[in-house]
Amino acid sequence: MDKINSTKDHTLSDGESLLDDYENHQAHKDHTHHDNKEIAQKNDEHSHNQAYGEMNHQHDPGQEISQTEKDHFHHHTSSNEEHAEHDHHAMMVADFRKRFFVSLIITVPILFLSPMIQMFMGVDWRFIGDSYLLFGLSTILFFYGGKPFLVGARDELKKKSPAMMTLIALSITVAYSYSTLTVFFIKGDDFFWELATLIVIMLLGHWIEMKSVMGASRALDELVKLMPEEAHQITDNEEIEDIPVKYLKAGDSVLVKPGEKIPIDGLVYDGRSAVNESMITGESAPVEKEKDDEIVGGSINGEGILKFNVSRIGEDTFLSQVLKLVREAQDSKSNTQRLADKAAKWLFYIAVIAGTLTFMAWMIISQDLNFAVTRAVTVIVISCPHALGLAVPLVTAVSTSIGAQKGLLIRDRAAFENARKLNAVVFDKTGTLTEGAFGITDIEAIGVSREELLLLAYSVESNSEHPIALGIVNEGKKLNMKLKEVKDYQNLPGKGLKANVDGRDIMVVSPGYLRSEKIAFDVDHYEQLAQMGKTVIFVLDGNTLLGYLALSDIVRETAREAIDILKSMAIETILLTGDNQRVADYVGKQLKIDTIIAEVLPQEKASRIDGLIKEGKIVAMTGDGVNDAPSLAKADLGIAIGAGTDVAIETADVILVRSNPLDVVTILKLSRATYQKMIQNLIWATGYNMIAIPLAAGVLYNQGILINPAVGAALMSLSTIIVAINAKLLKIG
Repeated sequence: MDKINSTKDHTLSDGESLLDDYENHQAHKDHTHHDNKEIAQKNDEHSHNQAYGEMNHQHDPGQEISQTEKDHFHHHTSSNEEHAEHDHHAMMVADFRKRFFVSLIITVPILFLSPMIQMFMGVDWRFIGDSYLLFGLSTILFFYGGKPFLVGARDELKKKSPAMMTLIALSITVAYSYSTLTVFFIKGDDFFWELATLIVIMLLGHWIEMKSVMGASRALDELVKLMPEEAHQITDNEEIEDIPVKYLKAGDSVLVKPGEKIPIDGLVYDGRSAVNESMITGESAPVEKEKDDEIVGGSINGEGILKFNVSRIGEDTFLSQVLKLVREAQDSKSNTQRLADKAAKWLFYIAVIAGTLTFMAWMIISQDLNFAVTRAVTVIVISCPHALGLAVPLVTAVSTSIGAQKGLLIRDRAAFENARKLNAVVFDKTGTLTEGAFGITDIEAIGVSREELLLLAYSVESNSEHPIALGIVNEGKKLNMKLKEVKDYQNLPGKGLKANVDGRDIMVVSPGYLRSEKIAFDVDHYEQLAQMGKTVIFVLDGNTLLGYLALSDIVRETAREAIDILKSMAIETILLTGDNQRVADYVGKQLKIDTIIAEVLPQEKASRIDGLIKEGKIVAMTGDGVNDAPSLAKADLGIAIGAGTDVAIETADVILVRSNPLDVVTILKLSRATYQKMIQNLIWATGYNMIAIPLAAGVLYNQGILINPAVGAALMSLSTIIVAINAKLLKIG
């Protein structure tokens, strides 16, 4: 991806990054770059007719660029698979819901028919053939309601990683098998009631949890959609023909109109325009493109017309490389096992071991096969506490609800739960710590008041939608300034803007114009502003300098507080951006961020995250652009700004709906509170086992104490109620 190194060649190292876009695209190309001691003497014009604000930022229903139909089909297959995954998740939620209600209806007669429940209630509703009816209903319930757990157990065992599904499957299989034997072959008490209640509660728990975390990642699909479907191909006889992007070949000539997305990577051979690459490279300012400059597919053209030759197609394009990085990061990301699955894994082993030891012990002691089997089965069945099925799902549902109220959309529960361990948070700059929009930071007036200087600039800039103009206009509106009448508004090639304001010839120009006209200005102060990554424009009345305005990407008000709190929590803060070093240093020092890393490409961001993880750090990445997608996927916790690109949002584990950096702190606090509540619930749920398993095994049999169904049901109900109440008590400060 060396192609976007050219981006940095067009970012002036001394703070005039946006002044690259301050020139007329028709200006002569005889400008030169001086050394770093002379601050960027590039003659620039303010491109006031740029359709910046009118650009289509919606993702066209695009297709991945490829040289052949086969490549095109391949990428669309990936897209369709992502959609299928999302639809499959929705279908699973609906399936669990349906199975729960059907199973609940079947469970009611099973409970009334069960001799154990009748004994517990002190009634006798037995009739001839009732056991066969009980068996029939339980069989339907076992295969219909228990199917998801049986299938899930098979998958877990294939991976040699038994967890919740395996524990549930073990309990219901043993309960069903033993109960069936008591109906047809052996004498004993059945566990059909236990089978039914276990299936119903576990279905309820899974349905609650899946419903609360609905949503599958569609990052790859969103990457594909960034590209337009058609391109304006320039034929050999210089005619324009619209063709599908997939048919473009290396070397083909393409035209891009103002405000359009660039359809594919290429090399400019004619024209000049400022290109918005912020969502691709992280560069906050539009980058001037002219002959022999490389442009990236998916970025947005500014006010000029560009003609370029296609340089890369298929898997060699920039976005295809990003797509590959995202896919690799998602595949390599550690599959963290959730807390409930860890508990279920250990309970599975305990159930198998305790059941086996119980059977062996009673065979040796009593030599009564029926009694030994009954004790072993009882141990295994009650090893899967009903409360365990609700312990985590209820906390999940409550924490998801709290997160939504706090502006957090949790997409990956495992990553969110492990956020409590974070010790490093990496931030992108543009659009994350900053607003991604320019605002005035300094006003220096000479011979006029600051208010008059701003009003003059505001009046001249009011007809433009350029980022610089919007920054000045927003400041004027904020101060409720009344616009002056503007006449003879015009662009000055290679200079800036000129207009007649109240009979005065007011100009808004770049530093290059002052140098060319030998108009004196405070070079030292200008250099100080430029060194901080600020863009400076000058206001003239004829040839008289009235003052100058400095603008920069505005730091979000909540960013400072977020960084301060993270530091107080002993969490390292890191700024990782594709923007130039001086701009990054300016923002980083303002916020007192621990580490500042600038001018990094997308693959470098992902590798930096990987490096931090290899150092043993638990890393969160917060970003909003396409260039952040691979690192969001690679990080232990990917956090997307809600106002960011769909690609970043679909890649992230958590989305900050309010685009507030302070919500990163909320994520950590909610994750820690959620984990503590889950631990409490698991203690309540498994505490039942600590009492029930030894008693079911018969350790106090000689003392006349042996757990009976009534006691087991009472303990089960009590722990389930406690778990439900405790989950509702979850809160964060």
